[in-house]
Amino acid sequence: MGAKIKGAGTSKIEIQGVKQLKDVSYNIMPDRIEAGTFLCMAAINRSNMIIKNLDTTQITPIIDKLEETGCILKTQKNSIEIKAPKKLKAVDIKTMPYPGFPTDMQSVFASLLTTVKGTSIIVENIFENRYKYTQELVRMGAKISIEGKTAVIKGVKKLYGANVKATDLRGGAALVLAATVAKGTTKIENIEYIQRGYEKFNKKLENIGVDIQIKN
Repeated sequence: MGAKIKGAGTSKIEIQGVKQLKDVSYNIMPDRIEAGTFLCMAAINRSNMIIKNLDTTQITPIIDKLEETGCILKTQKNSIEIKAPKKLKAVDIKTMPYPGFPTDMQSVFASLLTTVKGTSIIVENIFENRYKYTQELVRMGAKISIEGKTAVIKGVKKLYGANVKATDLRGGAALVLAATVAKGTTKIENIEYIQRGYEKFNKKLENIGVDIQIKN
């Protein structure tokens, strides 16, 4: 567009103003966190799914961890297929700045890990107080203990429907994942958090067979 900017990839960006910018055509990149969320949705339901229109190079850490749990993933240029077996394994995760494991995926992945055999450990290295959602998962039967920036998750055989509250965007998505496999009905409050980050989330979930209703 004609802007004069230096410092990409560093901690300092310098911008020199110009008199005019020119028109360009630009395609917004696919949402890697939404893609990761649906991959975890398939995994927690031990099902198969194909996700299209994404950049698989942007979600390499997510793919690696899903494969570590035992999921089988086949990637193509703009799509990915996941097949999740009935038995998945516990994994350890440390959130890191890009290109490491994204902090926005730790709550969603934690929801998956509540249902796998063994003990998983998550270390949150980016943000403080990002484990508020775990209290809501515990209400659904999850076994999670928090100490500082570390979450210890012991997999359980079954989650149960409950009345829970979304405390933030990704934590809310984690509750939705848990609700899809929980026995009974789950009511999630404060869904405005979730809707802020997932466009037509309920419609997409309906398309893959989730029994979900939005109530005012």
